[in-house]
Amino acid sequence: MAGGSGARRGAEGTEGRSRSCRGAEAMAGGSGARPRGTAAPARCLFRSLMRTQGLEDVSGDGGVRKQQLRPGSGQTVPPDASVAVKFSGYLEQSDEPFCTNCKSPRLVKLGKEITLLGLKVGLLTMKKEEMAIFIFLPEYAYGSMGCPPLIPPNATVMFEVELLDFIDSKESDTFFQLSAEQQDTFPLQKVLKVADTQREFGNYFYCKKQFETAKSKYKRALSVLRREPSDEAEQCQLKAAKLPVLLNLSMTYLKLKCPAQALAYGEKALETDQSNVKALFVCGQACVCMAEYEKARDFLARAQHIQPFNHSINNELKKLACCYRDSLEKEKEMCCRMFAALRSSSD
Repeated sequence: MAGGSGARRGAEGTEGRSRSCRGAEAMAGGSGARPRGTAAPARCLFRSLMRTQGLEDVSGDGGVRKQQLRPGSGQTVPPDASVAVKFSGYLEQSDEPFCTNCKSPRLVKLGKEITLLGLKVGLLTMKKEEMAIFIFLPEYAYGSMGCPPLIPPNATVMFEVELLDFIDSKESDTFFQLSAEQQDTFPLQKVLKVADTQREFGNYFYCKKQFETAKSKYKRALSVLRREPSDEAEQCQLKAAKLPVLLNLSMTYLKLKCPAQALAYGEKALETDQSNVKALFVCGQACVCMAEYEKARDFLARAQHIQPFNHSINNELKKLACCYRDSLEKEKEMCCRMFAALRSSSD
């Protein structure tokens, strides 16, 4: 990260500073929870760090200095990534953050939604689950003008940052900027990477229980994979890449209480792999939801035959038996009422 001074700060420019100001104003006044591991009052911590000589100079010119609080794992954040991050920004004389997103962190794009130069430089040094404190000099923060009324001119600021997750979306961004004709000529391996990135986005939103957004990401991944293969080897690679996307779509539609669509995507997955236990299980669940009990039993029995000791499958079969029994009782009760009505009318 050395050499991040003149040209880089110039590229940020007035527009970048104003966007950062708008971001600070949007998240101002938050007494949101600070990242874990930073229990000391912010003002005391800030002053202590300003006197510390051993901070890591991550910008190469002293403009962004870092103290790691907790190490992360895996690779560092690549440029143009989408990041899920918690952060709080502080001025030297205050214990309250002038901006924070700790109450509602979300997936944001470096350079588009995160525009503060120091924060971008700092994040590019971090790994998943890492926590750190950064000191940004004015040229990496809000500059000589500041951001009235929140931030005075020439303010040095402290940011506490926790990187929750990130997705490398550069290849995907490039792909979706191309025309349809250009996309058709995109190398297959890059197409597979684009689809996998969209599936990663879907998985992120699925885990956050944002099922509508997850569904749109999975469908986007599937649309990328709908290209004509040039040979049998390409066809096999495309089918293999589609399988997890189809499974994820099936499970997402179940969460959205759309069992018919869940069944449709599950059956498409079974066309690729007829012994896929996850697909059989989800299809069985979808059929239970639609009260198609015979069909449900067929799917679940096939899944159980492959994995006889799978607790989820066995529990779903027990649930199916209860649903089927209740259905028969209701049918019997309805028939009794019908015959009772006929007898009373004949009398």
